[in-house]
Amino acid sequence: MKKHILTTSALVLAMASAGAFAKVSSQDAEKLGKELTSMGAMAAGNQAGTIPAYTGGLKSDPSADAFTNSVAKKFAAETPLFTITAKNVNDYAANMSEGHVAMFKKYPDTYSMPVYKSQRTAAFPESVYKKSKSNAVSTELVAGGNGLKNFDETMPFAIPQNGVEVIWNHITRYRGGSIERNGAQLNVQENGSYVPVKFNAQFTVPHYLEDGYDESKDANVLFYFMQQIKEPARLSGNVLLVHETIDQVTQPRLAWIYNAGQRRVRRAPQVSYDAPAQASGGLRTSDQIDMYNGASDKYNWKLIGKKEVYIPYNSYKLSDTSVKYSDLIKAGHIDQSYTRYELHRVWQVEATLKDGERHVYGKRTFYIDEDSWQVALADQYDARGALWRVAEGHPIQFINANTPWYGALFSYDLQSGRYVAEVNNEEENSFVFNKKVKHKDFTAAALRRSGIK
Repeated sequence: MKKHILTTSALVLAMASAGAFAKVSSQDAEKLGKELTSMGAMAAGNQAGTIPAYTGGLKSDPSADAFTNSVAKKFAAETPLFTITAKNVNDYAANMSEGHVAMFKKYPDTYSMPVYKSQRTAAFPESVYKKSKSNAVSTELVAGGNGLKNFDETMPFAIPQNGVEVIWNHITRYRGGSIERNGAQLNVQENGSYVPVKFNAQFTVPHYLEDGYDESKDANVLFYFMQQIKEPARLSGNVLLVHETIDQVTQPRLAWIYNAGQRRVRRAPQVSYDAPAQASGGLRTSDQIDMYNGASDKYNWKLIGKKEVYIPYNSYKLSDTSVKYSDLIKAGHIDQSYTRYELHRVWQVEATLKDGERHVYGKRTFYIDEDSWQVALADQYDARGALWRVAEGHPIQFINANTPWYGALFSYDLQSGRYVAEVNNEEENSFVFNKKVKHKDFTAAALRRSGIK
């Protein structure tokens, strides 16, 4: 159980080395749903038997509660196969990210990784599988890889040929269509103290608007997003509105901020790249939200290949609504007994800052789950090449919405000993899927109305 051989797709690496930036052939697309899953993952398990074959993921149940259903209870009750500690980390390091190894060096007495049986639970609606296959033979990158053309809603590159295509799969992945979220962001100090920043957010892909997709308005919109801070009082009423674009060469991201103290709406072009994320205390950048988002033009993207890595997965225990923030949050890192790691195949992608570009991260390494296309781990390096921040996305399969998404996210600052936690345990209605909203709900006027105290 301790050592696993790394795997690489020779075909994909050959394509990547050739610099291919194009759609795949119909012949290649026919592999989807056969030797490849409908989302492009390897359907077979690994040779060691430690990663199972994909059998369709968890069955959808629209009537289930996301966090208290029988599946969630089953996973939360399981026990680890083994636990990685500072004493045995070298035995498992070949299948770990550099960031995780660094966490053991930083916190040798308290950090651990409980490893459970691997279970490939990711599943999506049939409509997403159909678009995955259709997009595979039609979607192409625009100049520089900073946008898409001939793209329909989600999953452009089920058979990716380079690193930027893999990161686009993460950016465009299906997350339930239209979702209201109520969550908390905890900026944790070195001694473990924190003040919750609570927010209400609405995320909607144009295809799921109640008044319908409008080609004249939505043709270049990937999603609409609005986030309002509810607590603490000094930030309450501040609202962020984003129209995220598909082709960011033609039209960069559109963003506005309503400042409750000034009672005014203003454009916010700074809400991108390495600008500090809203209310994060400078602990993460705007493009770290959702593990990675936004334009890709500042980096050169290299596809390292497929690897078997221990990543957060099926994190139902961590998402349990009975868990209190005070139980979870500790100095340096969260209480790792709530976490769950499994061995999965991931795409490893390395982003290196281009000559002449500016960003606080000189290099970033992403590990993207092959079944869900979500970034599971991200290591962020400073301009000197030193590992700076380690980010984790802890997912669950929302069987009520037939989609995988993060139940919690964490970004650890190795230099300061602080971290930011995005959690939902104590919040009511933390994920409300199929939320009915219209175009008018994502306008500057709506932004101003939502911010009035």
